[in-house]
Amino acid sequence: MSHIPFDAVLFDCDGVLVDSERITHVVLVQMLGELGWTISVEDAMDIFVGKMVKDEAARIEAHTGVMIDDAWLEHFRERRNEALARDLVEIPGAPAAVRAVHAALGGRIAVASGADRRKVELQLRKVDLLDCFDTHIYSGHEMPRSKPHPDVYLAAAAGLRVAPARCAVIEDTVTGARGSRRGRDRVRLQPVRTGPQQRRGAARSGRRARLRGHGRSACSARTLGHARRRCMTGAKRS
Repeated sequence: MSHIPFDAVLFDCDGVLVDSERITHVVLVQMLGELGWTISVEDAMDIFVGKMVKDEAARIEAHTGVMIDDAWLEHFRERRNEALARDLVEIPGAPAAVRAVHAALGGRIAVASGADRRKVELQLRKVDLLDCFDTHIYSGHEMPRSKPHPDVYLAAAAGLRVAPARCAVIEDTVTGARGSRRGRDRVRLQPVRTGPQQRRGAARSGRRARLRGHGRSACSARTLGHARRRCMTGAKRS
């Protein structure tokens, strides 16, 4: 009998598996500046981390007088992806932890991200994790509602054929944690919260302890290591 307290793990991607947030927001700040909104990377991260840029279109218009459209968003994604392909690195320890959890749970892991699929797959390929998730990559862009709604988590659980109540969620943003909590309220998803901002509540979701100049990498690495140890301990007891 397994002592692992869950049957599947659903991973967020940005900030949990890959150190992408600052890279993405440098590009976003450059493009907002071209529209006339001068904003720091730190302030942009406070506003946009864990959200889809298009959902903040009204805010952008208020600062620039420009309503961003699909063409602007596509240009942003192209420039963002070029930067990610060049500069992206893994969260320290993430690949080893993912592979250990994958082995311990018989492959029952998924990515449940609020980002678009092209970005998620590019990032997983860049850090050599794409093969671990196979067909189990779920994007909030493809759901009726993205985070903070629970749709992407519910889709991932269904795709793995695991009851949501038996899924652990590895998240690093308030937006993501709220989504997993909403899922839990409906179907008892079990979030594993990672960053200090969750412990502080909802205050300033992008403002967290700077670790090695890259946001919350070490927090995520510690949580991934904890999940890995839980799986390995449970497997040894089974």
